[in-house]
Amino acid sequence: MSHLVLRESAGLRYFTFFYLYVMQGIPAGFGLTAVVNYLTGRGLDSATVASFSAAVGLPWTLQFVWGPLIDKYQESIIGQRKHWVLLTQLLAAVASLVLLLVHDPASQLRLMLLAFVVHSVFASVQDASVDAIAIAVVPEAERGRVNAFMRGGFLLGSSLGAAGLSWMLHRYGFFQAALVQSVALLAFTVLTFFVRLERADRLVPRFRALPPGARRNADNPPVAWLFRELLRAIGEPRTLRLFSVIALTYLCFGVFGWAYSYHLIHELHWADADVSVLQGSWGSAATLCLMVAGGVLADRLGAAQLQRWVTLGLGSFLLVFCSLSFLWHHQPVATLGLLIWNLADPSLSVAALPLLMGLCRPRIEGSQFTTYMALVNLCGVSGSYVTGWALRVISAPGLGLLCGVVVVGLGVVLLRQRQRQALPTPQVTAAS
Repeated sequence: MSHLVLRESAGLRYFTFFYLYVMQGIPAGFGLTAVVNYLTGRGLDSATVASFSAAVGLPWTLQFVWGPLIDKYQESIIGQRKHWVLLTQLLAAVASLVLLLVHDPASQLRLMLLAFVVHSVFASVQDASVDAIAIAVVPEAERGRVNAFMRGGFLLGSSLGAAGLSWMLHRYGFFQAALVQSVALLAFTVLTFFVRLERADRLVPRFRALPPGARRNADNPPVAWLFRELLRAIGEPRTLRLFSVIALTYLCFGVFGWAYSYHLIHELHWADADVSVLQGSWGSAATLCLMVAGGVLADRLGAAQLQRWVTLGLGSFLLVFCSLSFLWHHQPVATLGLLIWNLADPSLSVAALPLLMGLCRPRIEGSQFTTYMALVNLCGVSGSYVTGWALRVISAPGLGLLCGVVVVGLGVVLLRQRQRQALPTPQVTAAS
């Protein structure tokens, strides 16, 4: 196992960040798709289901808290920030085991919610640590492809959690589905144990005092310096403009995705298991291939150009598809819309995340990137919560049209920014 060194192998980097995101995706697909659809199918109203979804996602909005903590104590003999990854993976798996106490999700909603929320806390810290490691060890020329593998791993994990565990939930019961998830999380934790960031990293930590100079960089940065540099970095005007566009796009995607799934189950009376399987299985392989291709394009053409294409393309799709909502009762039309919309979040992520990584500064990369992701996750959580209440007064097609107008408008903003950057700088001539 001594040859498993991230800095020395591009293939290992692709594989490692792929499976780490598979690990994150399985509980996300299970909790936020399979269980949410199951609760909807059991007749719980939209506000209750939306509140459950928002609560499970809430810890992911606190990543701006984890980032400085991770950067403050980033050095260890087993690898920079690796101790955070291993510890939180293990605790997340333990939290998943608590789900084994749930026998009827609808009647034990509070216990199930508590287990999912505790898991989300540790999983969000693990995610922040993994992202910081990726920024530190992945060369800039590989970031598009690595992000494609990361989002592809999350997609595959979400597919397994949504479709696979939904099938198990309906066929064998909640206990068996939760057990499979817990075993998978523990297996991935063991795999992470054997991956080194640097060749000099140890697999097993030492608990006795280390001799001077034994650690690669023992002077962890002060907290005050971390926050000062973080505020300076995210407050830069260009950074704020770029991130605002990305965050608002994620918000619109989350609003329509949640509203459309609820519409299929509650209004069109689809079986919740069928929606979960469609969201998590069909088209996943094609989506994964598309994401890898998108990662290559992001590295070759530039992530900014790809972001413009994705924003305008998906915004236009929303306008057209929601304008044809009178055809949604035809199952092939509704299925096609669901499959295409499964491409929205991963397609945007392949383009947007390399851009955000490129904005991150050394030594605060964990804090800065996790702040961005916390705000993105806040958009998703806010979107699901607000949508649950909004569906009481406005239909899913109406929400989709509104989101489509906003996303197309954001695409136009990106195009205009590019045109302004391409304009030649006026030449100033001295008076004679």
